[in-house]
Amino acid sequence: MANTPYPESYYAASANAVPPRPALQDDVETDVCVIGAGYTGLSAALFLLENGFRVTVLEAAKVGFGASGRNGGQIVNSYSRDIDVIERSVGPKQAQLLGQMAFEGGRIIRERVAKYNIQCDLKDGGVFAAITAKQMGHLQSQKRLWERFGHTQLELMDQRRIREVVACDQYIGGMLDMSGGHIHPLNLALGEAAAVESLGGTIHEQSPAVRIERGANPVVHTPQGKVRAKFIIVAGNAYLGNLVPELAAKSMPCGTQVITTEPLGEELARAMLPQDYCVEDCNYLLDYYRLSGDKRLIFGGGVVYGARDPANIEAIIRPKLLKAFPQLKDVKIDYAWTGNFLLTLSRLPQVGRLGDNIYYSQGCSGHGVTYTHLAGKVLAEALRGQAERFDAFADLPHYPFPGGQMLRTPFAALGAWYYGLRDKFGF
Repeated sequence: MANTPYPESYYAASANAVPPRPALQDDVETDVCVIGAGYTGLSAALFLLENGFRVTVLEAAKVGFGASGRNGGQIVNSYSRDIDVIERSVGPKQAQLLGQMAFEGGRIIRERVAKYNIQCDLKDGGVFAAITAKQMGHLQSQKRLWERFGHTQLELMDQRRIREVVACDQYIGGMLDMSGGHIHPLNLALGEAAAVESLGGTIHEQSPAVRIERGANPVVHTPQGKVRAKFIIVAGNAYLGNLVPELAAKSMPCGTQVITTEPLGEELARAMLPQDYCVEDCNYLLDYYRLSGDKRLIFGGGVVYGARDPANIEAIIRPKLLKAFPQLKDVKIDYAWTGNFLLTLSRLPQVGRLGDNIYYSQGCSGHGVTYTHLAGKVLAEALRGQAERFDAFADLPHYPFPGGQMLRTPFAALGAWYYGLRDKFGF
């Protein structure tokens, strides 16, 4: 069987050492079979193991191979749609429950890092940067909204104040969220996988789920083995393929691109981001960046609908980097890569159950680092019979993309073009 390595990236090049995890080669029995060793699957596995379940995790490639090991590494609270938008759609009661959970994912990450001593360069502090007065007004509203749900570690920043935390003259202000922050995302996933194994869980890499045999005692088949379980958790997100056809119709894989500079040195890095906060701007098609543990600038942005790999990632992202930081014009780019996330039409996650024993969560729509950690806990609660929080997500309305799978990519790209014009011209 082919061995799928990590794609080339700064994260893969700087990953912590891990033991080999052999492919599944026999028939096993467990309480819960988790499909996918990204954040959702690992988070669910940890919560289940801590509550006495036997857990087997199947991973098609390697732990954190997908979005969990390739993302910008930023801890950003809430969802890809904010709570006021959710409230207009589902009403105040359901929105209240979802709002209370919107800031939990970041807390779970910090609890895991502390409890299991995960070495992942965790830093506190995330900045939302406003380019226009309209965006600044939105941040003012967002602060009031988040404070309604008890989230108070927020500071609005005027132009003078934001220049103290990021040396970029594009911004007229912003908002600092001290419960935001950033991590080495692949090392976080690897640390969580080690925690799973420390509690008796089993992870099989290079073991793609090729078929699910549904029924009272479902069975997940891999090329060389099978897992019989009481419950299945499907956590493949953008890398699930067509394993569960019902989940493919209402979502679309999208690609995002990231580049990493050579090490900048302490003086230049401190001049650019003195407090080592991460930053994202407030555009619909946003840019985001931060420093790595060894003082490189990690800069991401852009969306490729349909998850095609661009021919020249640096050519797409470097101009964005230089617009923010022209002082880096002579700096070398050491790494450039792409990765997929799963977009839903509502930009809200899809959570649910197929039959009595197959649970799933997918479609983080770009806000996956924190949400996936929450999702793992919510899925574990549902398997334990505590379904109120699970149901709050499961009851969110979802719709297929216009035109079905054939036309979803051009329609989404057209929508992004429109919002790109709004970002540029402010209408």
